[in-house]
Amino acid sequence: MLGKTYDTQVCSIARSLELVGERWSLLIVRDALFAGVTRFADFQHNLGIASNVLASRLESFVASGVMERADDADYVLTEKGRALAVALMALTEWGDAWATDAEPPILYAHAGCGGAVHVGAACDLHGPVPADDVVARVGPGMPAEYLADRRGRRG
Repeated sequence: MLGKTYDTQVCSIARSLELVGERWSLLIVRDALFAGVTRFADFQHNLGIASNVLASRLESFVASGVMERADDADYVLTEKGRALAVALMALTEWGDAWATDAEPPILYAHAGCGGAVHVGAACDLHGPVPADDVVARVGPGMPAEYLADRRGRRG
């Protein structure tokens, strides 16, 4: 069985996967975000997920602060959970482009005017930039010992 943590990784993607990377997790968040689902039975009905798996995912979301219990029957997203919207929109656009030949089943729109909404990379100085023009740089949270361990291992 695969573990749920990526202890050897110094990476925010790995930390994110520890919270929302299990099978069904992002689909639960999707239904909560974009379909307004809050009740256990509705998640189960919409997803066709086993009750024990759903219970486990919802409990882990509550424990990690992605969701909270509004009452005995409702699970609602916290600010932390709602912040996943852009990531899910990006996965949707990627899936529409690379994982199917079919037309998109979901389109995102601005609630205020109805205009199409898309996800993209943006530079603080120059605005939108193509994804292939984005580079990763070492940030302030990178442990010095991690960099020292990696210097001799480029291949």
